[in-house]
Order: sequence, then structure tokens, then C-alpha cells
Amino acid sequence: MNKIVRYEVDLGSLPPLTEERKAELRALADRPDSEIDYSDIPPLTEKFWLNAVRNPFYKPTKTSTTVRVDSDVLAWLKGQGKGYQTRINAILREAMLRSLRHKEREQS
Repeated sequence: MNKIVRYEVDLGSLPPLTEERKAELRALADRPDSEIDYSDIPPLTEKFWLNAVRNPFYKPTKTSTTVRVDSDVLAWLKGQGKGYQTRINAILREAMLRSLRHKEREQS
């Protein structure tokens, strides 16, 4: 039997840092980047990004909302079978990604 343990952290009320931890963080911040050991981290080349895929376990959080949709649009979505809300999300995600790619092209 698998047991899932979940922890929630309230970022608004974290425990205070000890003086020892503050000193450690200051020492790390003061070190130059040239002292960072990247030997166990392969460089991410353009080839890497061409073959990169989204984490298969990635699952965005869902938010419940109310949306007013034209009746004929809703009838069309529902007429395609079960999962009309999933289709709405897929259509909106595609539009969002297209918009983001367009903005990236404008900025470069």
C-alpha cells in the first residue's frame, strides 16, 4: 500500500534564520561564480533543447471558474463527446502558447 505524504509550507510565516545560517548564506553569496563547480552538470546546448520534452509527470494545477460561452459553441464542444471542459482547456492553452510564441518573436 502506497502512502502519500504531503507537506504545506506557509511562505508567509517561515521560521526565522539562525545567525549560523545567515553567515553561511552570506559566505555563499560572497563567493565568485568562478568558484562554482559545474563538473557534474552537463552544459545545455542547443541540441539538448531541440530534443527536450515536457516532464511526462507534469500536471498543471486546475482552478475552477465560471465562463460565459455562446450556446452554439458549447453545443459544438459537447457534441464531440465526453470531456468538453478538457477540450476548452486545450483550445485555450493552444491560444496561450501561440500568443506567447508571437510575443517572443516580437521581442527578439
